[in-house]
Amino acid sequence: MIQVEHLTKLYGPKTAIADVSFSVEKGEVLAFLGPNGAGKTTTMRILTASLPATSGSAKIAGYDCFDQPKEVKRLIGYLPEVPPLYTEMTVTEYLTFVGRIKGIEPERLPVALDQVIERMSLGEVRGRLIANLSRGFKQRVGLAQALIHDPPVLILDEPTVGLDPKQIIEIRQLIRELAGARTIILSTHILPEATAVAKRVVIINDGRIVAEDTQEQLSARLRRSEKVSLTLKHPPLDVQDHLLALPGVLSVRQEGHTFLVEAELGRDLREDLGRTAVQKDWGLLELKLVAMTLEDVFLRLTQHEEGVEAQP
Repeated sequence: MIQVEHLTKLYGPKTAIADVSFSVEKGEVLAFLGPNGAGKTTTMRILTASLPATSGSAKIAGYDCFDQPKEVKRLIGYLPEVPPLYTEMTVTEYLTFVGRIKGIEPERLPVALDQVIERMSLGEVRGRLIANLSRGFKQRVGLAQALIHDPPVLILDEPTVGLDPKQIIEIRQLIRELAGARTIILSTHILPEATAVAKRVVIINDGRIVAEDTQEQLSARLRRSEKVSLTLKHPPLDVQDHLLALPGVLSVRQEGHTFLVEAELGRDLREDLGRTAVQKDWGLLELKLVAMTLEDVFLRLTQHEEGVEAQP
């Protein structure tokens, strides 16, 4: 559905993005991750046919974002980081205006309006001025304008910035509900966002793609050791010495009664740890593998740690 190949954008001598390539399948939710200033918004603006690239190509459903911008804009719903709201209008007036701009037939517009207002739970504020709405409701109106023409592709740039925890949960749930029926690119620097709604991630740093895969595959590729969390009811003072004496153990870090045991890559210590804890009557409460989180992956790839290769 979305194909980006060797995309580059220069602002004079400054390179915003360089040789960016990735694809998004129909019905997929892709998280586009990167620190602030990495090139996320520039890429989103090019995909929405709002900004020309210096070189490379970007296509949505086969339409070129540069040569066929009108066709592309009919297929996409776009929520920029700052929602494009006319605050002097009521919610109904604004969404009616947007529907007309997006070419919805006059006879279909009232139905489309009612459907998107219901979907975004805007019924109670449809007659209010947008200027008087809370940040959460304004974000809902921004999403409503992106959805009103029922586009097959949604491009969401930092959709939960500034929202409270309850509003964030609601927006994430909405994105999950939209998945499958629509292809979605979610641009964010908030890692729990990606974990909550997307199976595959693209990580960009300094304008270049440094990784593209599922979180699980990225974790498997980048981890350097195995980690096990061991929680004991009554550990002795010399418990770390006992754990370090086990074959394959590289390090032990203690946090209260929980011990993070790091082992050689490919070595599963759970059986040895469990047997030792039981034999020595330490009161085994919990024993589990610790997976590499998306935050670990993100930091490894964006902080240029020594010995880490950025692989697209």
